[in-house]
Amino acid sequence: MAKEEEERDLQKFLKNVDEISTLVQGLNSEDFDVRQRAMDEAEKKVQLLEDQEQDECRTTLNKTMISPPQVPTKNVDDSNPDVFMEILEKDARERAKRRKENKSLANAFKEKGNEAFLKGDYRMAVQHYTEGLKKLKDMEVLYTNRAQAYIKLEEYEKALVDCEWALKCDQNSTKAYFHMGKAHLALKNYSMSRQCYEKILEINPKLKTQVKDSLNKVNQQEKIELQEKVALQELESGKEEAVTTKNLLQALSNPDQIPLFYTGGVQLLTELMKDCTEQTLFRTHNGFNIINDNKIIKRCFVREGKDEIEEVLCAAVIKLWQAVCNENEENQRLLLTQPDMDILLPFLLTSKVLSIQECTLSLMLLLCQTQNGRILVLNHLNLTRLLQAFVAFVHVSEEKEAQTAMQLLTDLALEEGFKTWVQTNLCALLTFLSILKNCEVAYPSTLLQCIGIMGNLSTDAAIRKQMSDCRECWIACFGLMMKCEENVALFREILYATLGLMMNLSLESASISENLAEEVSRRCVSLLSSEDGGILTRAAGVLSRVLPVSMKAVEETVDAGVIKIMIKFLKAGGQTASRYAIKILAVCTNIYYPARKEVTRLDKKFNLLLKLLEAKDEIIVGNATLCLGNCMEVPGAASFLLKTDIVKILLKLAGGDAKEMSVHLNAGITLGKLCTVEPRYVTQLEELHGIEILNSTMKYIKKP
Repeated sequence: MAKEEEERDLQKFLKNVDEISTLVQGLNSEDFDVRQRAMDEAEKKVQLLEDQEQDECRTTLNKTMISPPQVPTKNVDDSNPDVFMEILEKDARERAKRRKENKSLANAFKEKGNEAFLKGDYRMAVQHYTEGLKKLKDMEVLYTNRAQAYIKLEEYEKALVDCEWALKCDQNSTKAYFHMGKAHLALKNYSMSRQCYEKILEINPKLKTQVKDSLNKVNQQEKIELQEKVALQELESGKEEAVTTKNLLQALSNPDQIPLFYTGGVQLLTELMKDCTEQTLFRTHNGFNIINDNKIIKRCFVREGKDEIEEVLCAAVIKLWQAVCNENEENQRLLLTQPDMDILLPFLLTSKVLSIQECTLSLMLLLCQTQNGRILVLNHLNLTRLLQAFVAFVHVSEEKEAQTAMQLLTDLALEEGFKTWVQTNLCALLTFLSILKNCEVAYPSTLLQCIGIMGNLSTDAAIRKQMSDCRECWIACFGLMMKCEENVALFREILYATLGLMMNLSLESASISENLAEEVSRRCVSLLSSEDGGILTRAAGVLSRVLPVSMKAVEETVDAGVIKIMIKFLKAGGQTASRYAIKILAVCTNIYYPARKEVTRLDKKFNLLLKLLEAKDEIIVGNATLCLGNCMEVPGAASFLLKTDIVKILLKLAGGDAKEMSVHLNAGITLGKLCTVEPRYVTQLEELHGIEILNSTMKYIKKP
């Protein structure tokens, strides 16, 4: 028996020797992947040893207690199995300890590198990351961070090497592929760059938006290079238009000529900009800087009292920009990134010279035709001045130009970048409000566009909160409603849009004061006599959202006969109208006793409410059960339901699988009220095992 145990112990020892020998060889390997795997295995081995050392040291050779092993001396006998194992295990522990210390040091260098990077000292950042890698050669983040710093230093080949090492540390490193894609793009390796970004999408599909933007940059850069190659070939081949473009740009670069000279040259150049080749030659031969740096042209732009020639020169330059930028994204980018262009274009929009104003508006319209162009405008122009310029255009221009300006604003407002800007710039909302507040002088079409922009902006929760908090916004809406009520047929679309905006604003009920709720409810009640179904529905929608804010508003609304109107709404049907109508009835009956009496009087035997309990829309069902429960407080009302299946219906709703919590809660509450006022319902409840069902609904009450 002892011999068998010795054999097993020997086999175990030999196995450990093999494992640790393999680890030692792996730790000394020149292959990075092999070394990494060996390190991982060594750490596991050390952890196992640490766990074992929590117990008293034992020997498995003779099963007797011994003291912890001592550090072997130089004269130790390596042939002893226990001693040999101890040496190897100690070596693994020491390696793990050194790795832990090195990792801490590497992290410290990483933080220093990040600080230097944020300060723009990329060379120092590289030094810190390099020091960190000396401590820990398999730290992926140090490679990707250093690659990013190399890209900033335009040392793209070094960045690629670091990205490859990062991928050896983690083959699914999206940061490595991202930086590698940027480096390849800078080196004009377009195919390789695309592969890197496509690999990111394979690893993490959630990065679709970022990958799409990066791929667009690759495609755009490749397109630009091809354009420039073709343009150069045509210039070298002596194509007349290409040579003329180059010569005209050289002529325009001559300083101190009279405005008429530059006007003629610009007009000739504009006529040549008929295809991509000439547009590209304009760009590659410094056309934008030649125009922008020309002192005569610049003076004509900023000078107030221009003579006729100077006015023509300004308009000619703007038309040249249109021709150069037409369907050419790179030229659009270069135009908008010219010095002072962020202020110049808004300034030209408000020029007192009509031709300059119209040409600038046409240029802006061209720039905003595509999403890329709109993003360029949002990123590079002064949006506050641009918005003010457009609004000024609306007030002083003809209807066609005013519509064009508002259409430009509409297009820009659809971009997330515009919404982000508005979130932190309340002045933008005030600028839009200036149009609505001057509704008497604004064109109906531009009013409608302005309301549409504000309605779109109000779909953003942060902006909606700003708008709802701003009393001027509500006052502007009231002014529009008054204007529309003078001639509903003529201003129907404006009234409809205004009510839609007010519906969005009323979602922020916490921002609505009692006084404001009362004012809004009065104006909405006045519209409930309209014969226009759309106006009626939206007025009821606003009313349903503001009534809970004010007891007085509820009382005034009920006294004005709203219960009868909402009953008619419900009888007419229609999901949206029914939602608003039953919500109004639920709110009014919940707050105001006369409302309960009025519903009980108008809905004989509650036939209408019972029908609503069978609706597919859970919001309608939840409010219908609440309204019915409120009406049970009217003396004698409960007796109308004795011959119905109301108990069975409410039990089904209380214990059913409705997603709306209000359905379960309101059904249970209504059952309780029925049983309280009429004991005969208790008998029905017991027969249907209702107590058990109601107990099961308690889980909904416990929910926060």
